[in-house]
Amino acid sequence: MGLGGPWDASGYGAEEIAAAEALVEAALDSGITCFDHANIYSQGKAEAVFGEVLARSPELRGRIEIQTKCGIRLASDEAPGLYDLRGSSVVQRVEESLERLRTDVIDTLLLHRPDALADPDDVAAALTSLHRDGLVRAFGVSNMSGEQIAHLQAHLELPLVANQLEMSLHRRDWVEAGVLVNTPDAAAVGFPLGTIEYCVANDIVLQAWGPLAKGRYSGRAETEADRAASALVASLAEAKGTTAETIVLWWLQRHPARIAPVIGTTNPARIRSCRDAAGRAPELTHEEWYELWVAARGAPLP
Repeated sequence: MGLGGPWDASGYGAEEIAAAEALVEAALDSGITCFDHANIYSQGKAEAVFGEVLARSPELRGRIEIQTKCGIRLASDEAPGLYDLRGSSVVQRVEESLERLRTDVIDTLLLHRPDALADPDDVAAALTSLHRDGLVRAFGVSNMSGEQIAHLQAHLELPLVANQLEMSLHRRDWVEAGVLVNTPDAAAVGFPLGTIEYCVANDIVLQAWGPLAKGRYSGRAETEADRAASALVASLAEAKGTTAETIVLWWLQRHPARIAPVIGTTNPARIRSCRDAAGRAPELTHEEWYELWVAARGAPLP
């Protein structure tokens, strides 16, 4: 989401295209071949500069998967920020993304956020049409609960294959919701209980956005708990011959839900620091996983 320059109506140039090329090269060097977009990122410029990279290296398209999202409309002078999953809007946004990305098909389209006014039959008809016309291969959602996914899936013959949620060692409500059942602290956790289990049971890949927690455990600690967890992360990284970023990602990947991290950095060096998370199975023991969790939460488990 950081590609293409600032989130405004300004254009992009050679510098932004070169940054996109460097990002793609670092990702491929690290074994990362799926690229996650959204039509709103940098107000469309993120997709556009990525499209420039594809235009310069046409053979690249066959080596990668492209995922993008739609459903959020940014605030403007004419209207507030809102969510829009009307079928006609979804189709229009996909057509615009295809043009910016300079490709004829999107591998996976995610519905970015729930739209309170969405008609599931209308949404399903739009997705079915996009699939039938060969414009989108697969569909998923983002920031939705298990119940919301089930509601949409009941109107859609095509399977929903992914749910992208904020998940990290810092954003732990997805795991805390389960273990805090039948404790006084349960009411303070807003994550919809059962969402992880629903996705696992229905072969819906859980994608974690913000998995590195903006570097909170790899040099940008903000609280005492962050500092304690960062020290443990650094110790584990040294012991296992890897990076702090990999340890943080391994914490997610070690969970039996088989979480797929979506790293958001555009820094090539930071992308390469995640190489082991893409190429090695998580090397955290049961005890180490819990040690990281307890350190990050700053309090014992109930």
